[in-house]
Amino acid sequence: MRIIGTGSSLPSKTVTNQDLMEFLDTSDEWISSRTGIRERRVLSNESLLQLAFGASKAALEDAKLSPDQIDYILCSTVQGEWVTPGLGCIVQRELGASCPALDLNGACAGFIYALDMADALLKAGKAKRVVIVCAEAMSRIVDWTRRETSVLFGDGAGAVVVDGGEGLLSIRLTTRGDSEILHMRAPTGNSPFEGNPAGQDFLHMAGQEVYRFAVGACVEDLRALMGETGLTAGSIDYFLLHQANLRILEAVRSRMGEPPEKFPHNLERTGNTSSATIPILMDELNRSGALKPGQTLALAAFGAGLVNGACLIRWNP
Repeated sequence: MRIIGTGSSLPSKTVTNQDLMEFLDTSDEWISSRTGIRERRVLSNESLLQLAFGASKAALEDAKLSPDQIDYILCSTVQGEWVTPGLGCIVQRELGASCPALDLNGACAGFIYALDMADALLKAGKAKRVVIVCAEAMSRIVDWTRRETSVLFGDGAGAVVVDGGEGLLSIRLTTRGDSEILHMRAPTGNSPFEGNPAGQDFLHMAGQEVYRFAVGACVEDLRALMGETGLTAGSIDYFLLHQANLRILEAVRSRMGEPPEKFPHNLERTGNTSSATIPILMDELNRSGALKPGQTLALAAFGAGLVNGACLIRWNP
């Protein structure tokens, strides 16, 4: 499997740390020193569908393909525009494609999980080209009265097109069922047969526990993949990590013993856009010309579940 096209789409509204000070007990220094985030994009007049469509369309254009040349759409989202139908189905309609479409929820590691699923489809001969679009509206699930979570997240969509060419070197996925440190309960409805309905809930995160899990999981996954492929950290051109927190990125970088320029980041401008962070960052690097044929990329992500995943990719568009 190889990536042959990238795309991304962000909301038009920018919310800075100073903007948050108007209704939260916080400051730019408090947020930026703990997270590295200075602003984020949030949905206002747009829909999540518009972002997902925009990113997918841009990825197809980059791959020089038309929608009728796509065999499958995989949409990674924590919460789509509707409970049902899946967001991917409506993206398929908006693109004018006629292929199957499926939503998946791998939390912030959803892009890595979707890459693995696409690779399986390609190897099984079920598809020749797959669109993976990660679209997240985190502003809709955080509690905007609590600075512990609301300052961390942003909205956005990133997409890639993959085919069966040579590119994926190795991939590793891990799930360890734990809903305590990072979760959000679904609404229970108003069934008269179920007692104690949960009502409205928001994203809950135990920050220190997530930090320890994230750093350990990323380092373990990357070292395992390098051991499997015989690559060294020095032979990897870029480490594209889930853009959750600059402290996490720095901790992983320190343990890998590599220079800052090999760990690009955009979270200071976008915040944490869940599964969309890596494809958005990849698209920025691709369109800036930073990615060159033959380069080796290491991707790693972690999220609620607890889930984590990583892969090594040879950039061969």
